[in-house]
Amino acid sequence: MDSNQIRKSFLEFFKSKEHNIVASAPMVVKNDPTLMFTNAGMNQFKDLFLGNAPIKFPRVADTQKCLRVSGKHNDLEEVGVDTYHHTMFEMLGNWSFGDYFKKEAIDWAWELLTEVYKISKDNIYITVFEGSKEDGLPFDQDAYDFWKKHISPERIINGSKKDNFWEMGDTGPCGPCSEIHVDIRDEAQKRLIDGKTLVNNDHPQVIEIWNLVFMEFNRKADNSLEKLPAKHVDTGMGFERLCMVIQGKKSNYDTDVFQDYIKFLSAKSGINYSSSDAKPDVAMRVIADHLRAIAFAIADGQLPSNTGAGYVIRRILRRAVRYGYSFLDFKEPFIFELTDILSEKMGVEFPELISQRALIKKVIQEEEISFLRTLDKGIVRFQEYISKTPGNIDGQFAFELYDTYGFPVDLTQLLARENKVQVEMEEFNQALQKQKDRSRAATSMDTGDWIELKPGRETQFVGYELLNSPVEILRYRTVKSKGKEQYQLVLNQTPFYSESGGQIGDTGILKRTEDNTTINIVDTKKENGVIVHYAEKMPENLLGSFQAVVDKKKRTLIENNHSATHLLHAALRKVIGTHVEQKGSLVNEENLRFDFSHFSKVTDEQIAEIEKIVNEKIRDNIALNVQVVPIDKAREMGAMALFGEKYGDTVRVVTFDKDYSIELCGGTHVSATGQIGLFKIVSEGAVAAGIRRIEALTADKAEALINSELSLLNNLRDVLKTNDVLKSTENLIQQNADLTAQIEVLIREKIKALKTELKNKIQLINGVNSIIETVDIDSADAIKDLAFQLRGEVENLFFVAGSIIKGKPNITVMIADNLVKEKGFNAGSIIRELAKEIQGGGGGQAFYATAGGNNPAGINSALEKAGKILV
Repeated sequence: MDSNQIRKSFLEFFKSKEHNIVASAPMVVKNDPTLMFTNAGMNQFKDLFLGNAPIKFPRVADTQKCLRVSGKHNDLEEVGVDTYHHTMFEMLGNWSFGDYFKKEAIDWAWELLTEVYKISKDNIYITVFEGSKEDGLPFDQDAYDFWKKHISPERIINGSKKDNFWEMGDTGPCGPCSEIHVDIRDEAQKRLIDGKTLVNNDHPQVIEIWNLVFMEFNRKADNSLEKLPAKHVDTGMGFERLCMVIQGKKSNYDTDVFQDYIKFLSAKSGINYSSSDAKPDVAMRVIADHLRAIAFAIADGQLPSNTGAGYVIRRILRRAVRYGYSFLDFKEPFIFELTDILSEKMGVEFPELISQRALIKKVIQEEEISFLRTLDKGIVRFQEYISKTPGNIDGQFAFELYDTYGFPVDLTQLLARENKVQVEMEEFNQALQKQKDRSRAATSMDTGDWIELKPGRETQFVGYELLNSPVEILRYRTVKSKGKEQYQLVLNQTPFYSESGGQIGDTGILKRTEDNTTINIVDTKKENGVIVHYAEKMPENLLGSFQAVVDKKKRTLIENNHSATHLLHAALRKVIGTHVEQKGSLVNEENLRFDFSHFSKVTDEQIAEIEKIVNEKIRDNIALNVQVVPIDKAREMGAMALFGEKYGDTVRVVTFDKDYSIELCGGTHVSATGQIGLFKIVSEGAVAAGIRRIEALTADKAEALINSELSLLNNLRDVLKTNDVLKSTENLIQQNADLTAQIEVLIREKIKALKTELKNKIQLINGVNSIIETVDIDSADAIKDLAFQLRGEVENLFFVAGSIIKGKPNITVMIADNLVKEKGFNAGSIIRELAKEIQGGGGGQAFYATAGGNNPAGINSALEKAGKILV
């Protein structure tokens, strides 16, 4: 079987066992503050395990795209070095939500592996949970007894809590598990060492391929376990490892899952791939792996960036580029060329790779170009450092390369070894840890357990129709972040919209009915399907009835901006082309921000046309039409969906004229477009390769901007004493240019005269031609020009000039190259000392440096100090 047949066989097998086959959830997680990426197949079902959502299908199977490069599950450093770890991987899974349990899960796993995939029973080992005194959990006797019907007890191994009690994170659904391991060693190796002794010992050919998790518990923040509302089955089988076993390979990378990419890289580099530990082979494996992680993240709407999930993706991409640069001699972008192979290979199961192919390719190519420039700059900086600094590489400098230039420390180490020195890694790690501590302090959150007041009840959202409603508090918890304490509340029903789809969460008040005491709701978010209200203090009495009241003015402004984004999206597609797709948005009460796919600047003429269309639709006062329909019906209607979003079986379709704007959207909107009043675009620009951003204002904000601009224009008419502001401004600009040119001529003449004067003042001190003087030039550029002219005309030059530039003291130091090399003079070091006299600071290169300050009176003492350097 090739990889596509293996995947298909898995899904068809569980379909025959009455499982509903569902699509993979996006790899980038939204609406869950505990996760950045989907790191296991169970993530999209977390709210079902916790009882926060209704179970529509008690049996489900899928293949889930996962990413493990952050948090508890982090395999990044093993990727490419060994044969079976990956960043992005597929997890084949079957699920039971309160339906079947251990017996069926075990029976079907055995049937699929041995009868469908024909894996030899003699190569299989099983682990079962041995129990945990710490958690008060017994040995998993049931799992052992069910396995014993299929496999010899000698092949069943007791596993520790570390290996056989599966937990998604520090909190959340968890339970005992049974792992299925396969021994793919040669027969001679099997005779030498019993495979049983190699299970869970990181042997590359005795590997776990499938984990059957029996979800029974929820791990709370205090580390205690509580029973879940029902028992569930959660299984996850590594697709890439399964392919290795079935295809008779010794490495995941030797399967057809990766070989097409590796063959391309081998041909492009001219280096044969041999599945060895050689650096070029490791590089090809790293690139083949990382390509998939990067492409799937972009397809899901996560672009590389400098923060959060985007930073992780950028780091993975740069790691791949660095391996190609260092070990395959790729000095030009190359990863983007692999995206066509990827979309052809995996596009059938994951159609987003085909529909988003152009964007994926463009983003990767631009990121490669940018980072290759960074690599070149970092290498130049490294060479400058090593030419001046004998001995090992200072860890602080290595961290500067890493932090400022995005330069990987392992590349710094590689360059150091080539120069027969080492990086002081202890210093580097200390600097890195300080940065991590600062970051953690800025973002850390200590979340307590939920205190249940009225357990077993769900929140109903009533905010589409109502802005206030009677409510009860179901549960609450305390959250500490950045030394500040907040509270989170869950209500039985709520008019507060929770942050989602780019629309910010509502704010307002919670008023106790009995005594009218109120608390402020400062934000509303969704966590695992539950609407959570943030408050800065708790009601004194949590029981009884409350009135939840949304800030109506703020909600109205938000709705104006949200509905305007729909009108804008449709106008963009009409003016620019139907290739335009939403790639992100922010909708708040101040403005709207809309990111979309497009590969060139939107022209001023196009902006004007887009604004015109949107404002026409506002004046048409189109009534809002909302329908909740099955997802297939929505597609038939032509509703636009966002890539990277997970939609349910039924969806909310928001329409403003069926011939203009139809979108899937869970947000709140105006009842008719006339409420928006006015739409005005204030900026358009690039945010990433192939992604543009428009920012705009509506209603009173747009009106205020236009009035402000008109007022400014009228003031300019008054100042210029003309109605033709444009022509008068052009005349002023030309006059300014003419005067500037005249001033530059005068300055050049002044420099020429001053240069002659200074050369006549040269003093020979210990063989050095010294010029230490104040100069009367009010221009930093002019002083620099003077210094470089003197450098070219005076040998053995040591020049220090003091001046006043725009009222501020300035010191300039210029030193001849031979004095830098032979006498060890360094202008940068000298300027830092001299700058103290003028209460300032500065820097520069070894031969040229400048400093500014705040104490003009210190110029003379700075020049006196400079004069003593040569004595």
